[in-house]
Amino acid sequence: MATEKAKYRIEIQQMMFVSGETGEPTSDTTLLIEEIVRSQVIEMLMQATSLAHRRGSRTISTDDLIFLIRHDRAKVSRLRTYLSWKDVRKNVKENDKDGAGGMDPGGLDILDEAGGGVGGGGGAGGAGGGGAGGGADVVGKNINRQKKAKIRLPWELTSFFCEQPPEKEDDEDEDEVEANHATLQRLKNADERTRGMTKDEYVHWSECRQASFTFRKGKRFREWAGFGTVTEAKPNDDIVDILGFLTFEIVQTLTEEALRVKEMEDKAREGGAATKKRKRERFLFQGEDVRTPVEARHVEEAFRRLQQARPKTRAMRNFSGGVVKTRLGLV
Repeated sequence: MATEKAKYRIEIQQMMFVSGETGEPTSDTTLLIEEIVRSQVIEMLMQATSLAHRRGSRTISTDDLIFLIRHDRAKVSRLRTYLSWKDVRKNVKENDKDGAGGMDPGGLDILDEAGGGVGGGGGAGGAGGGGAGGGADVVGKNINRQKKAKIRLPWELTSFFCEQPPEKEDDEDEDEVEANHATLQRLKNADERTRGMTKDEYVHWSECRQASFTFRKGKRFREWAGFGTVTEAKPNDDIVDILGFLTFEIVQTLTEEALRVKEMEDKAREGGAATKKRKRERFLFQGEDVRTPVEARHVEEAFRRLQQARPKTRAMRNFSGGVVKTRLGLV
């Protein structure tokens, strides 16, 4: 029954593996995470639709979705970087097609060409008399010509003025510094995990990093999220891409918090066992303890912790405490 309801079990397993889960989670765990992600997407669409109605519009915009996560500055900065590079890739591809007479040099992605244009174009250049080298030069010029546009949000202070100060390439605001710190920490954790991997294991790791709810699954995602019932108008591709980015963030946050819950539970169990009986000696051919995967109860506890009221919300109620009816919080 769980298998029939689950539509993104493989994608969730891959996202959990990238987030730090080395074991294979059960179908109940992935189904629970999928239900949590679906409820989060529906809540975001409902709140974004409400904001759009306040503006007098029937369709939601990208600013409506970003406004919902404005308190998480690191996530907003990562999302703005994602949208900026997406715009750069789109402009470069359009310029390449127009400049080359409708032919895309190399037929590859801009990032793939920039990273592997020298090595990947060597074979074709030898067979075709340097044709790939010319395509690589064109791509290099387009990359230098295109500049990553900075996404400006309407609730920022700079948007209240008609004239904007000139931008500096090395200028970083507080949001970017905080996002870079969080990104560097995640990259450090990923480097520690992949340091001892073999070639096949790293290939599997790279494939899991590309897991997505929306990439080449737009129709299935729209039916799964209930776009026709939650929102009146049909959202555009940018809305779907942002939701795909946020769903990956939700799974990653849930997995990391569930791993912390499991780690605390394992430490408490080991501490209690050590007080009752002495630690057994490890023999020569005794295998290491098999690490158990995250279970559904760990995910439930992680989601409960992520739903706790923030200090700012408690201050608005004058720290009165008690049971207060609140709406679903966004992870």
